[in-house]
Amino acid sequence: MIEASQQPATSAPLYRAARRASWLGLAVNLTLGIVKLVSGIVGQSFALVSDAVNSLGDSLSSVVVLIGLWFSERPADEEHPYGHTRAEAIAASSVATIVIGSAILVGWEAGHRFFAPHPSPPAWTLWIAAANVFVKELLYRYKMKVGRRTRSMSLIANAWDHRSDAACSLAVLIGLGIVRWAGPRYIWVDEVAALVVVVAILGSGLRLFLDSASELMDVQADDHLVSDVRHTAANVPGVRAVEKLWVRKTGLEYLVDIHIQVDADLTVRDGHRISHLVKDRLLAEFAEVRDALVHIEPFPHIPGAG
Repeated sequence: MIEASQQPATSAPLYRAARRASWLGLAVNLTLGIVKLVSGIVGQSFALVSDAVNSLGDSLSSVVVLIGLWFSERPADEEHPYGHTRAEAIAASSVATIVIGSAILVGWEAGHRFFAPHPSPPAWTLWIAAANVFVKELLYRYKMKVGRRTRSMSLIANAWDHRSDAACSLAVLIGLGIVRWAGPRYIWVDEVAALVVVVAILGSGLRLFLDSASELMDVQADDHLVSDVRHTAANVPGVRAVEKLWVRKTGLEYLVDIHIQVDADLTVRDGHRISHLVKDRLLAEFAEVRDALVHIEPFPHIPGAG
């Protein structure tokens, strides 16, 4: 039985924080995307249009992530005994494909416009780009803070995506400034800035796809979390050593498979009790751990004995 100070942690706060951050990101990105798209079309700045595609792609990502989070929280059933947490990774893979496709289309259009004559963007487009840099940097700081507090890798990755967006908007700002003050001879700089944004979108899309695909392939969790889990399990009374430890990510949560060594002369009842103490301790101390499967081995363990 778990003591009052060791009540099981719950993953509910993780999902609440992730949803709150995702809703904020959706609202901001959608607003920025529409403003930049209209401004880019009216001001004839393809760099702003490219940046608008970036923000609208982020909005789509937030929508799919929110749907994935909702689906991930559904309880386990007969067909899904491990729950539905993988929905987030499936959603992320789908979004990544769409983002990569949109980047290719924008890059293609930017290439066609490279040497085509078109008017210089008006001065007010600079203010749009500058405001975007500021807002994206604020979003980065907010989501990084939430991600570190909840130990959510997806939120931390999303925070870095906002920092990348801020850098893209800075490139657009510089490009628009050069075109505005250097004259029509440098109108091609607007397309160069657009291509910088395209490269950043491609990088974000590929990173998102690889991260989500990696999660679906049951990659080992980050070293810091694995080390913390190992240390916690090893300090449970009766555990002589931690032999094997696998921690795999599933949505915002993790599944732990651990082999512990206990004294070889213990009864089955005592060994079973220790294994439950390990599981209870892990679930109590790590809100992100959804479940733990504990296997016991005799100490000292004889290689090849099981």
